[in-house]
Amino acid sequence: MRKSTFLALAALPLASCGEPPQTFIDKGYVRLPAVDKNPGVAYFSLHGGTRDNRLISVTSPTTIKTEMHESMMSGNRVAMAPIKDIPVPARATVNFAPGGKHVMLFSIDASIKPGGTIPLIFTFADNLRIEYDAPVIAAGDTPPKK
Repeated sequence: MRKSTFLALAALPLASCGEPPQTFIDKGYVRLPAVDKNPGVAYFSLHGGTRDNRLISVTSPTTIKTEMHESMMSGNRVAMAPIKDIPVPARATVNFAPGGKHVMLFSIDASIKPGGTIPLIFTFADNLRIEYDAPVIAAGDTPPKK
């Protein structure tokens, strides 16, 4: 067998090892409200898969209601507006971070405490659902480093 043929055959299994990128969430956390009965907020990074998609909701069984929002400047004030859905371009990252996109969590179960986790369920336009356990921090805590 010629050396070049052998190398090509040896490389074949390695070429098939690379899986196509999948949609996933990381660097997520939930900040509990400073004032009881106010909403908490979820932040995370959303990474697109091989095709464009749209995030249509983020829910949690530990809350009564959730809403995707975006903060923006309106004159000299910061305003917040609900977002119906979020485009998730293929192979791109969409960040939900303080001062930008975020998920409001209304009436969080009282048993949820800092140091625990909250399950977040991400639903996409193509019917993909991803469950992510987000670490929980108190209102004044530093976000986790991930």
